[in-house]
Amino acid sequence: MPDVLIMRHGEAAPGYPDQARRLTPHGEQEAGKMARWLTERVADGKLFMPRIYASPYARAQQTAQRLCEALGTSLETLDFITPDGSPHAVSDWLLEQPESTPIMLVSHMPLVGDLAGLLVEGSPAQGIGFPTAAIAEFEAEVWAAGCAQLKRFTQPSQL
Repeated sequence: MPDVLIMRHGEAAPGYPDQARRLTPHGEQEAGKMARWLTERVADGKLFMPRIYASPYARAQQTAQRLCEALGTSLETLDFITPDGSPHAVSDWLLEQPESTPIMLVSHMPLVGDLAGLLVEGSPAQGIGFPTAAIAEFEAEVWAAGCAQLKRFTQPSQL
C-alpha cells in the first residue's frame, strides 16, 4: 500500500469564524518550507507524488495550495477532515482509496493527532501532538485501526 501523509496546517491567526482563519506570515513560511522539503523528496525519488486533500477551512486550503504549487499537482477538498472530524470516518475513507499513489491529508488538531493514534495504536485517545505544518508519514498493509506504522515525523524547525 502507498504511504499516507498527514499534515497539520501552518500557523494561523486568531479570528472568527474558525473556518475563515488564515495563515500568519510565519504560517506561510512554514508551509513554504515543508513544500520545498516535499518537492526535494519527490525529485530524489524518496516519495512518489502524493494526491493532496485538504480540509475546506481557509488555513488548511492555504497550506495545501502551497504544497500543490511546489509539486505541480492539484488540490482536492474533503469536507470531513475538519478539526472536529471523525478519525474513524477518515480511516474508513482510506480503506476505500485505490492503492496507486500516496495520499496526503492537510487538516487540523485534534483530528490529525487522533487519526495518527487510531492508525498506529488503534485508539484516537493515543494520538500524538502535531506542531504547525508538521508532517507524519505512515505505512500499512491495510488502513485499519492499529495497523499502521509511523515511518517519519518532520516539522519545519527540523529543516
